[in-house]
Amino acid sequence: MRQPVVPAPPKIGVDIPWVVSWSEEAPAGVGPCPTVDGQVAALQAWKPGQGKPLNARNHLRRQRDSVRAMLCPMCGEPTPDDDRWSRTGRFVAAGVLRARGLTGALPADLDDDRVLLDCGSIAPLHFRCTPAFERALPPSLVTDPDLKGFPPSWVVVPLYVEARQSVTGKAVPAVSFLQVVGITNDRDPDWRSRLPQV
Repeated sequence: MRQPVVPAPPKIGVDIPWVVSWSEEAPAGVGPCPTVDGQVAALQAWKPGQGKPLNARNHLRRQRDSVRAMLCPMCGEPTPDDDRWSRTGRFVAAGVLRARGLTGALPADLDDDRVLLDCGSIAPLHFRCTPAFERALPPSLVTDPDLKGFPPSWVVVPLYVEARQSVTGKAVPAVSFLQVVGITNDRDPDWRSRLPQV
């Protein structure tokens, strides 16, 4: 009698992106975090591989680590300058991002018509990791079918949530994720036509 074939458990970095949360990684309040230079940030238990992978949810700390250190969100290894790719990024003019509220996050000397690659909260990947990442990526995150090379310059934008101090109940801002925006050398002379409608 033949034994049933038992599939191997999914492997982090091969089948499951390194950056995703697992069901056993519960929220852990807020507190100082080295990923944002000791600022108050949303914290989460660190138990990769325990429970079930939550492919639609990035782990708070691993996401911030991936953006700060340019770690591939699939395998968790550093990406070299010449091997950074985005599957989720969208090209947008600096002026459009400023109109959406990122004025203070972008360099003041960056012209409004400069084209940026807004990758949101997903750091660039190694080219070799893109097929596996695409298989694991929720379809809602794919905004453009083209794989885009990540520019050599970028800015990191902290995204905040409102948290409450446990003792006083006072509202305090806490960093949740980091957004990464690549800076290209291209210009968009018609950027004003893409401004958000009010």
